[in-house]
Amino acid sequence: MNIIIIGAGSVGRELAHRLSGEGHSIIVIDNDRKTLELAIESCDVKGVYGNGASSEIQTEAGVANADLLISCTSKDEVNILCGLVGKKLGVKDTIARVRNPEYFSLFIGRELGLSEMVNPEYEVAKEISRMLKYPKTIKIEPFFDGKINLIEIKISKDSPLADILLKNIYAKLGIKLLVCIVRRGEEIYIPSGNFQLLIDDKIFITADETNLLSFLKLSKMMKPARKILVVGGGRITFYLLKELVKLRMHIKVIEISEEKSQALDEQTHGVEVINGDGTNHDLLIEEGLETMDAFVALAGRDEQNILVSLFANTRGINKIITKIDDVSYMKLLESSGIESIISTKATTANEIIRYVREKENSFGSSIKKLYRSLNNRAEIVEFLATSSFKAISVPLSAVSTRHNALVVGILRNGNAITPCGTDTIEIGDNVIVVVADEVVDDLNDILE
Repeated sequence: MNIIIIGAGSVGRELAHRLSGEGHSIIVIDNDRKTLELAIESCDVKGVYGNGASSEIQTEAGVANADLLISCTSKDEVNILCGLVGKKLGVKDTIARVRNPEYFSLFIGRELGLSEMVNPEYEVAKEISRMLKYPKTIKIEPFFDGKINLIEIKISKDSPLADILLKNIYAKLGIKLLVCIVRRGEEIYIPSGNFQLLIDDKIFITADETNLLSFLKLSKMMKPARKILVVGGGRITFYLLKELVKLRMHIKVIEISEEKSQALDEQTHGVEVINGDGTNHDLLIEEGLETMDAFVALAGRDEQNILVSLFANTRGINKIITKIDDVSYMKLLESSGIESIISTKATTANEIIRYVREKENSFGSSIKKLYRSLNNRAEIVEFLATSSFKAISVPLSAVSTRHNALVVGILRNGNAITPCGTDTIEIGDNVIVVVADEVVDDLNDILE
């Protein structure tokens, strides 16, 4: 596809890097020469210097012949305008990053003529909310509207999964779940039934809601966080508070900007908002850090979030959630025992790349959802199975799949299936597959 990306910041560069890596022709537009040059050099793409909302600049970039225009500057208004200009000039599809709650609710759907609006802050807030509901998990990602969930956990010495062979899980626990990814050190495995789990393995499990709750209860992971301290009062925090108010939690937010603090206090109810410097260790202690069940670092800069998270870790906080966008910091956090790491950049890229792959593959099995994990080394993709799938109605045990691919969930007529060898994929099924170190844009890609 021919794709134009307006905005060469961290999100634009991530998109340019991943999309060019998947074989698309990319042109990046930005009005900052240094930022544009960095994107061109680091992502090996073409660039056009100038205002992305200008019809002249878009024309120079070849918008009339482009398949997709993605506007992801730091300003919602510019992103919307870029999309409208692009549509006027003949681009086929447009995606705009829109983060302002008012704009996102006001222009929901395609009222402006844009193909799609992406709100990563809202999606990240929902992800954090799920982590706080089950804080002993690293992450929870729902598929099929929560009928099947993907959870990431670390095997502890008292875990019921410690030292167990995967094929023996149901016999020993009486719970139907599927371990679909294992990370052991730096190695990633799509395991078979003879794979043995070890203490300190990080694993991804899929299960339907009933079996997931049974497993969490057996593993003593059901207790939600009740007292939460949040540093940073930006858009993610605004959306997060809207989610958490449903869970009856005691929440305290520290925000350095007096204006943001006041706005947050007026827009939310039942939340204590403190105007102060959340990176100040004395203030954190004064506001009860050591009594909290969970700590969430949502300040504007990665470095701020890392420093306060490391400090919270020294105070024995059981659940720490850290927002970072520079993946080079992940090893530092993980080596310190901080494992619940989120990224608005990755969330934006995942949603846009899902859209790109679905458009590119409009005649095959369509992509409904895309989730990347483990530093982009594994993909979990939800497909809608069509008649183009070459193994329709074939028992999974008889389907020859790639060694690094696994079918981990099926939704049929509203019923969730955790698949075994006798199950089949039928036309109209929603299917979840896991693939390591590979890119898939069609269900047939998992076949050998």
